Amino acid sequence: MTTSATSGTGHPTENSMRRALKRARDGVALDVDEAAVLLRARGAALDDLVASAGRVRDAGLEAAGRPGVITYSKSVFIPLTRLCRDKCHYCTFVTVPGKLRRAGHGMFMSPDEVLDIARKGAALGCKEALITLGDKPEDRWPEAREWLDAHGYDDTLAYVRAISIRILEETGLLPHLNPGVLSWTDFQRLKPVAPSMGMMLETTATRLWSEPGGPHHGSPDKEPAVRLRVLEDAGRSSVPFTSGLLIGIGETHEERAESLFALRRVARAYHGVQELIIQNFRAKPDTAMRGMPDAELDELVATVAVARHLMGPSACLQAPPNLVDDEYERLIAAGIDDWGGVSPLTVDHVNPERPWPAIDLLRERSAAAGFTLRERLCVYPEFVRRGEPWLDPRLRPHVAALADPETGLAREDALPRGLPWQEPEEAFTSSGRTDLHRTIDTEGRTADRRDDFDEVYGDWGALREAAAPGMAPERLDTDVRAALATAADDPTRLTDDEALALLHADGPALDALTRIADDVRRAAVGDDVTYIVTRNINFTNVCYTGCRFCAFAQRRTDADAYTLSLDQVADRAQQAWEVGAVEVCMQGGIHPDLPGTAYFDIARAVKERVPGMHVHAFSPMEVVNGATRTGLSIREWLTAAKEAGLDSIPGTAAEILDDEVRWILTKGKLPTATWIEVITTAHELGIRSSSTMMYGHVDQPRHWLGHLRTLAGIQQRTGGFTEFVTLPFIHTNAPVYLAGIARPGPTMRDNRAVTAMARLLLHPHIPHIQTSWVKLGTQGAAEMLRSGANDLGGTLMEETISRMAGSSYGSYKSVRDLTAVAEAAGRPARPRTTLYGEVPQERQQAAATSDGHLPQLLPVLDQGLSHT
Repeated sequence: MTTSATSGTGHPTENSMRRALKRARDGVALDVDEAAVLLRARGAALDDLVASAGRVRDAGLEAAGRPGVITYSKSVFIPLTRLCRDKCHYCTFVTVPGKLRRAGHGMFMSPDEVLDIARKGAALGCKEALITLGDKPEDRWPEAREWLDAHGYDDTLAYVRAISIRILEETGLLPHLNPGVLSWTDFQRLKPVAPSMGMMLETTATRLWSEPGGPHHGSPDKEPAVRLRVLEDAGRSSVPFTSGLLIGIGETHEERAESLFALRRVARAYHGVQELIIQNFRAKPDTAMRGMPDAELDELVATVAVARHLMGPSACLQAPPNLVDDEYERLIAAGIDDWGGVSPLTVDHVNPERPWPAIDLLRERSAAAGFTLRERLCVYPEFVRRGEPWLDPRLRPHVAALADPETGLAREDALPRGLPWQEPEEAFTSSGRTDLHRTIDTEGRTADRRDDFDEVYGDWGALREAAAPGMAPERLDTDVRAALATAADDPTRLTDDEALALLHADGPALDALTRIADDVRRAAVGDDVTYIVTRNINFTNVCYTGCRFCAFAQRRTDADAYTLSLDQVADRAQQAWEVGAVEVCMQGGIHPDLPGTAYFDIARAVKERVPGMHVHAFSPMEVVNGATRTGLSIREWLTAAKEAGLDSIPGTAAEILDDEVRWILTKGKLPTATWIEVITTAHELGIRSSSTMMYGHVDQPRHWLGHLRTLAGIQQRTGGFTEFVTLPFIHTNAPVYLAGIARPGPTMRDNRAVTAMARLLLHPHIPHIQTSWVKLGTQGAAEMLRSGANDLGGTLMEETISRMAGSSYGSYKSVRDLTAVAEAAGRPARPRTTLYGEVPQERQQAAATSDGHLPQLLPVLDQGLSHT
């Protein structure tokens, strides 16, 4: 039997309140119902709740090394544009073009207007430039689009990026960006120019957005699911992010509690929520909600206290001091530890009727409550101390100029001054373990994982919960025999149900499936097993993306970290050419110090040294990194890369093209839609690519089916894929396996089924199916050649990524070795080019003479190479 936590009047029962208060006092985890009860606490119950919340906050400050400290940021408020595509019913910040014109204002603040405010703020010791604006105004207002076009900006975010750079270079203030809803790609564009960003969640109550008359009705950017995705993308992108609730806009206490739990889930999963703001609604004249009562102070105090209990001692909580009358001490008691941005120069343009309190008054009232007021930067101390990947290298000098290196707080005596915003110098200085194609150095390591294992990848507990549903196998009712008959007759007619049944095939059914796939292969491309004489060049393994399946990525200070110089890359390409290679395949980590133009330099270095070499390089993740770091669009960046010598791109970074799986496998890699955008754009520009699928981790056959269908659809539209490459997951050193989440790679059954179904589902659109000897070994690769594959990939000469993941199959195969694999499958072998063309006789002769083998597998090192 269960009892209700509320009485018939909607007020909590005495028993439910007493129980919830005791659980809060005892530090026991609260559920949503208990949080909703506590949000209604008043009188003595509220005093009890506040007291326990204050103790939680005090414990957190003690652990953080700043006991008794409450912080604020000295800032200027820059309303870059007051135009917006949304129509929030309580907002006076947003206006319309006609009103701006009548007031003598432009559609956007001009750079001179922005910099005038920033310079005045810097002279007063302000350190934050709070840039606030409406969401995507150009989507609603032609006047906004005209202004952007006239000033040379593709969109509002291009202007935000440009003005942020000018603020950094000309004033030294640190931009904190509030541009509204951002995509994953938008975060990549803006992260290099702002140490922190923010967007209020406000509420997860969908009805307040979806129902006519609701405060967010008619505002596409206020859909709760959209805003939660922004918070998640900020975490995936390692952006220190501020969010929070707006209380009193019509939500119930239960809905408010659910909103807090949603914020907690994101904070726990990504460790990137630097601050939560609990903001009370204040009705404003000339708005649709002018008659709505203000949120009462007790509501605000109770919400702060419940947020403190739910978010825990390490969370940073803020309540804006200008939105309460004279009750600062009550907010401090309830568990806040920050007053937010306070400006000695500009008004709060969102709440212009509520002036900021004087900083001296805040200091006095904080002291009366037993707290010392300290200034912080827009980016919180924890993230200042964390450094990479949370702070872009181009921002480090600006942050370091204003931060106390011991505490991460602001140096209050520091006056901002402009500093260059530029790429780090000497990006291609050779460093570290460039002999990793031969060995993996374990010197200095004491375990099988990085020492930041528990922080860099997000929260493993949250990931286990997210992964569990996706790993559950599904029941199949489709007749496998009927599906086999369809596959044998015409594989293009396979339904999803039939394909899924075949992906689960085992025993005699699997044998029959592989025979059918092999027959389709023979009819499509003949019996020749193709291979390419190529060299892999992994030019750096320094990476902070946070892929949970990757053992290749290292921090710059790790024993196994390395970066090649341009000369070393070119030397490797020349060595490969001398032994018959027709291609170099070049990929690397997302090194924070490499400029976005570095990829052009790499391609150019190879082409200048070996003009005839095909440059197959740069995964879609690297393309996005290059584009965002240079401020170019993906199309512009690929065009420039092609001009620099890029011939084709690897279709890696695909893993599984299903975000349900991707966000478990990787913390910060590009989402499915962006991968597709990069690939299709490349194809449109005449840059062909391979396609890949990494499987056998937290995925299921339904994910494989969706992935293969997606690739087939792209190929039907663009025709740009050269091949499909199966990439079995290597679990040995993969963090997601070591954390107990992923299974230990695919079985032989999985490998055979995936290879066979790739042949059938991609027929006739992608004729070449490649198997990976690096991941499967000689016998495994031969078995895949009997299951529908027709290509063995390359000689590689050196390969680091799979080796560091724990592959035991080496990093080199000679031409004879590859021919032997084909012979083991009963088939002839022949060389090919990247685009599956004929290899010139001169290249074939060079490869035959050397057997595609480098004279010695030694690193190309400068004398006196230093480790990093």
